[in-house]
Amino acid sequence: MSKKAEIRELIESAAASFDAAPISAPAKLKSRIYSRIVLEQAARGPLLSLSKIKASGTALCVFEELVRIAPVGEAAKAKNCCRVCHARLLAERMEKAPIYWPHCPYVRFQNR
Repeated sequence: MSKKAEIRELIESAAASFDAAPISAPAKLKSRIYSRIVLEQAARGPLLSLSKIKASGTALCVFEELVRIAPVGEAAKAKNCCRVCHARLLAERMEKAPIYWPHCPYVRFQNR
């Protein structure tokens, strides 16, 4: 068998193995990346307030909803609630973390 044929066969077998099984990142990694992205956004300026997010039709998690209806200013509602949430801590440290809050971004990352 010629060198070119061997290389072609090697490439084709490698390509077939990539097509066979999709690779998914671990839930812990997805959670850490998400946390880092939101942290970077907050460092660059205020986040969109929870009142505006809710008005746009996006669902909020239970804790974000509590902050949204709390009698605090819009500046407080533009803070990243996830930084103090136990769901973030669990999701960043565990695969299949025991969190089930509806509309929580960290729940979506869990491989269930």
